[in-house]
Amino acid sequence: MAVRIRLTRLGRKKKPFYRIVVADSECPRDGKFLDILGTYDPLQDPAKIDINDQKLQDWLGKGALPSTTVKSLIKKATVVAE
Repeated sequence: MAVRIRLTRLGRKKKPFYRIVVADSECPRDGKFLDILGTYDPLQDPAKIDINDQKLQDWLGKGALPSTTVKSLIKKATVVAE
């Protein structure tokens, strides 16, 4: 079972809102997940990114791989935090 850190979409039509979740790589995008790490709201200016750093480090330590989009969000969130 390969574990990925990726986005799952919430919100309504034309109003996206995403959760950053840990899920099995074979599960569908909006399907079952193991844990919620944070949220991403692209409609705010600037885009709002909330990530629980402790949970993120825990899952990365267990071998979970972030998707390319989540990897860029993590970079943006750490730049904003500093």
